[in-house]
Amino acid sequence: MISMAVTDGEACAKQQPSKTGRLSKGTKGLYDKVSFEASKLVTKSYSSSFSSATSLLDPETRAAVYSIYGFVRYADEIVDTFHGYDKEHLLSTFEDDYYEGMRYGISMNPVLHSFQQTVRKYHIPDEFIRAFLKSMRADISKNVYLNENEIEEYIYGSADVVGLMCLKVFVNGDEDLFNRLKSPAMKLGSAFQKVNFLRDLKDDTEELDRRYFPQISNSSFDSTAKEEIIGSIDEDFDAALAGIRLLPGRSKLAVYVAYKYYCLLLRKLKKTPAETILTHRIRVSGPVKVMLMLKSMADYRLGLI
Repeated sequence: MISMAVTDGEACAKQQPSKTGRLSKGTKGLYDKVSFEASKLVTKSYSSSFSSATSLLDPETRAAVYSIYGFVRYADEIVDTFHGYDKEHLLSTFEDDYYEGMRYGISMNPVLHSFQQTVRKYHIPDEFIRAFLKSMRADISKNVYLNENEIEEYIYGSADVVGLMCLKVFVNGDEDLFNRLKSPAMKLGSAFQKVNFLRDLKDDTEELDRRYFPQISNSSFDSTAKEEIIGSIDEDFDAALAGIRLLPGRSKLAVYVAYKYYCLLLRKLKKTPAETILTHRIRVSGPVKVMLMLKSMADYRLGLI
C-alpha cells in the first residue's frame, strides 16, 4: 500500500528508486509517501465505512481521497472533540498552516502536506476549502439552526463541498463531466450529512448542545419532525443516484457502496421511533456492511449501476 501513496504525490512520482527498490532517504519523495500514508491511517482509524468504500478506488485516486478525508477529519475533530482547549485558536492555526503549505508547496503537518498536493494536482478551488472551514468555525459558536437557509449554508460547507472535492479527483480534469455531476454530488453530500445528523441526534443534543434541524426546538423531536426530515433525505438520494451512475471508472463503485450504506442506515432510522433516536445511536453491524459491499460489487460487475 506504500506504492499507492507514492503514485499520488506529484513530487514523489518524479523520484527514482535506489538499487534496493526503495526511495532514497535523501529525497523528498520519502516524506511525500509518509504524508499520504498518514492520511490513510487517519481515514482507517476514524471511519471503517468510508475507508472500506475508498479501498475500492484505483491506487492514485484512493490516495487523493485519503488526503481529503484526513484534512476534513482533523478540522472536524478540533471543533467536536477537543474540549477544554482553545478551539478557535486551534482551527485558525490549522487553517494558517494549510495556506502556508499551499504558499510554499510543503507542510510539516503530514496530513496538510498530502492534502495540499491533492489540491494542486486536481485543481480543487479554494472556495471549497474556505466554505468548509467556515462551517467548521460555525460549530464553535453556533448551536441552533432556525431556518432552512441557515442549515443549507452549513451543510454546503460541511458536506457538499467535500463531495465536490472528491468529484474533482474522480473526473481528473474533465470539467464538462464535473459540471454535469456537480448538483448530484451536492445532493449526495447533503443526504449523507442529514443521515449523520439523525444518527447522531443524541450526541449532538446532549454532549454538544447542537440542534441542526430547524424542525427541532427545545430538544423536542417527534414523529412529524422525523418524517419531514426523512422526506428531504429521500429526495436528495433520488437526485444523487443518477449522478452516481455517470461517475467514471471505479469511483462509481466506491461511491455506490457509500450510497448503499447510508440508504441502509436511513432504512433503520425510518423503522426506529423518534423517541429511540433521541436516546440511542443507530448502527449497521460489521457483517451487514460486508454483505452490502459484496452485493454492490456484484451490481457493478453486472452493469446494474
